[in-house]
This record gives sequence, structure tokens and C-alpha cells, in this order.
Amino acid sequence: MPKYDYLVIGSGGAGLTFALEACRHGSVALITKKERTDSNTNWAQGGIAGVLGPDDAPDLHVGDTLIAGAGLCDEAAVRVLVEEGPAAIRALIALGARFSLDSEGELSLGREGGHSRRRIVRNADRTGREVERSLVDEAKLQPNIHVLEHQCAIDLIITEAGGRDEPACAGVYALDEQTGRIEAYLANATVLATGGCGQVYQHTTNPLIATGDGVAMAWRAGCQIANMEFIQFHPTSLYAPGPDSFLISEAVRGEGGVLRRKDGSPFMPEYDERGDLAPRDIVARAIDNEMKKESVGYVYLDITHKKPDWLHEHFPTIYAHCLTFGIDIATDWIPVVPAAHYSCGGVITDLCGLTNIQRLYACGEVACTGVHGANRLASNSLLEALVFARRAAGDAFERRSQWPVIPTVPDFDIEVQSPSQHAASSAELRHRLQAIMQSYAGIVRNNYRLLEAQAAIEILSNKSPGLFDNGVVTSDRIELRNLIQVAQIIIASAQRRKESRGLHYTTDYPDPIESQRHNTLLTKADFVQHV
Repeated sequence: MPKYDYLVIGSGGAGLTFALEACRHGSVALITKKERTDSNTNWAQGGIAGVLGPDDAPDLHVGDTLIAGAGLCDEAAVRVLVEEGPAAIRALIALGARFSLDSEGELSLGREGGHSRRRIVRNADRTGREVERSLVDEAKLQPNIHVLEHQCAIDLIITEAGGRDEPACAGVYALDEQTGRIEAYLANATVLATGGCGQVYQHTTNPLIATGDGVAMAWRAGCQIANMEFIQFHPTSLYAPGPDSFLISEAVRGEGGVLRRKDGSPFMPEYDERGDLAPRDIVARAIDNEMKKESVGYVYLDITHKKPDWLHEHFPTIYAHCLTFGIDIATDWIPVVPAAHYSCGGVITDLCGLTNIQRLYACGEVACTGVHGANRLASNSLLEALVFARRAAGDAFERRSQWPVIPTVPDFDIEVQSPSQHAASSAELRHRLQAIMQSYAGIVRNNYRLLEAQAAIEILSNKSPGLFDNGVVTSDRIELRNLIQVAQIIIASAQRRKESRGLHYTTDYPDPIESQRHNTLLTKADFVQHV
């Protein structure tokens, strides 16, 4: 069994940042179930928020974040994010990350919905790709970082810590998708950096790998999970044929893009005094309402007031992608629809990314640090990944002497099962699950629809093929098990919140209630799981 000082599960911004910090103190294994650059970070268009402008201040960024979070942000976590954010951004630049500059050679700061100042650092509309590139390039230079691709994590290895009655993480069991073998990777500290769970919904801006693996594994291991009812739907993904959504960045509205009905009339001023710069949850619900009122599948986003050269420079990826569908954004309105984009909840951590299980950390979208509360402020996510991954690496190094030697762990035990005669294919069940969640547990919810979703997902669970049918473990079964469990967690969390707050809107409880101003906490013991 290979053993390392640090084990990172996931190769996005959080995982790579942790690896680069930790490799100075020991060996690091970074496992990823696909290629090293296949992550939510790589897909991020908007940017990184940071207090870097002369008219900005930390208290302003903190205030904007708290307002967006609808009363559920942990202010201590927000202040860590804001105060340590600029240094994290400068560290990226020192690694070679190239961000857009103004005519004087200074960082060109953009503005997005919910921000009171221009503070968004960008590389046109491909910021995530540039962040990932700079981190990957640096990781390739570090001999202490061992990147292991096509390794699909199955379950965390949980042991007792040195004979004490406290659980500790000793690593992970993973399926090598190229050989079909299951390997146990051991480490003194393990980091979940697996990204989000957007694939639980039919329409999502997330890549196919975003199947909630980290949340599901942590939940099975006994971690506390919080606030999974707060799923952020990006209000503007491109409406186009095919299963894949394409994000139309928040920055388009930040640069004056206007949401319009089919007749051309703008509608956002009717929903919020901030108009098209309102926070995402308000914009997404407004679009959802307009689509239902007009019985249409999309609304329009208009950025035609900008000149073609300007659009080519600032939004080259969006411009080129839309052209493949015959949409010239310099002259045509863009058809858009909301799509699942970001999970504000996740595995509960402290301010250094540590979970309630010893030796186990979580960073990035899989974690619930308290920064986002009930609604993430635009472009705070990449910043959170960078800041808290750096803190987690420092904490793991400081605690190294406190951790006893990892005990011997058994090989992964496959319980051979016979396939159920009622089992459906993983792909078929995955599509059914996504349609159920989109319809019954999406942007607008109610008690009846949540009960319908709960019952429907339970049926899917009973029809799902066993993880080890015929003694064979497959990545599609691993992902389906995780998707089903995350869907059940989202539904259970939504049922517990008897109010509307932030990203959770229910027609049965349309107003926020002060007594509900707390996190929604779930553990495995809270409900019976049949997967």
C-alpha cells in the first residue's frame, strides 16, 4: 500500500494549492478520477474577488459577502477570506498566472452582481483555466508531488486514532480505471478537494466529474454536512441543444448586459432595485418566474451595446462558443436559462479546513467553511479555494507531531453480490435522478414536491445496481451511489428549512424566519440510507 505524508483527492484549484504548499514539507499524492486539469476550477469564467482597488476596503468586501449570504455567513470565516485573499492572488501571479491589465499595466478589476466595488481579477472569460494552468505548471516542477490520474475514489479509510476512541482518516480506497484494480492510498493527512455536485441536476454548468463524491464519502465516514439545501443556480447558462450547459459569465451583466423578455423589455428592475446586478439567487428566481409566466424555455441576455472588438477581447470564449450556435453576441441577444452551478453547503470544517474526523481536511466547493452562508457572492469561490487550502496545508504541517502512526489497514473487501433482476443501468438511473431533482428540488420548491422527490429518489436507490455486483466495481456505479446519496441529503436539508432564505426558496414558507437563522446540519445517523 503506497503511503505519503499528504493525500489530496481532487486536482482543482483547492487541491493543487494544498499540494504546492504541502510539498515543501513532505511527499504528496494527488489523485484525480480523470485528467489533472478536469475540474470545476478549469471551467470557471468569472474571476477572483479581492480587495485590490484604491477605492476598496476589506470591510466593504466583508459587507457585500454578508449581505449575499442572507444572515448565515460565519463572519470570522469571511474576514479570513477577505484579509488573506489579496496575498493568495499575488501568490498566483508570482507563479505566473496572467490576469487582464488596464492601459497602465495595472490589474483590470471587473465588477459583478452583489459587489459594491470593482474587485474582480480576471483573465478575460477564462480565469479558471488560467488559474489551473499556473498551478498545474508549478506542480509539474515539484518532485514531491505525485499526480495519479484515472483514480476514482471509493471510500475514505477510517480508523481509530492510536487506540483512542476517536475516528481518524488514514487515506482512501480508489479504483484505477485503467487497470480495474482497487488500491489503498495511505497518508498522515487526507484532503477532500473533490469539487461540487452539479451533476445531480439536469441542467448544470459543472463538468461530468462533479458528482458530489467528496460530500458522499465524508457523509458515509461520519462527517457533519451542512446547508446542502443552498444550491446556487447560475442564472445565465446558454440555452442550446445537447446535454452540456455552457456558462455565460456573471461578468457579462457586470459589464452592462441586460436581461430581456422576448418583446425586448427589461425585467430585472421589476424584481430588485439593483436590476441586472442583483445577486444570483434573485436573478435566477426572476428568470424562472418569467419563463413560467410566458411559458417559454429561456429569456435573453443583451450585450449588443458593446463593440465587437471589445467583446472579442473581454469574452473571447463566450463569443466563440455562441458563434458555433449561430449567435453573434455583438448583434444577437443570447438565449439563457438557469443551471445548477455551485453548492454553498458541504463538509463542515474549521477555519483551517479540518473536519470533525482527525487527519481529514476539506477545501474548495466540497467544504462548508461558513464563508458563503445561504448564497455565494460572485467570484468568492476561487478565492475561498486558494485561501483555505493554504491554511489547511499550514495546519496539517503544524499538527504532524500530534498524529500517531497509521495502523495497518485491510485491503478493500469486495462483497460479491448478484445483480438484482430489477436493477436498471447506471446511465438510465442517473438521467432519471437528474430530471427529478431539476423538477422537484430546483430553484423554487414546496413541501409536496420535496416529498415527491424523496419518494422518487428512494425508488431509484432500490433499482440501482449494487456497487459490487458480480464482484466488479465500476466508476459509473461509484458515481451513481454518490449522486443518489447527495440528492437525498439535499432533499432532507431542504425539508428541514421551514423558511425561504438565500438560495432556498419554498412557496410554503416564502419569507425568512429569524428562528431559522442557523445552519442545517446532517450526519449519517439522521436518516436511514439504503444505498
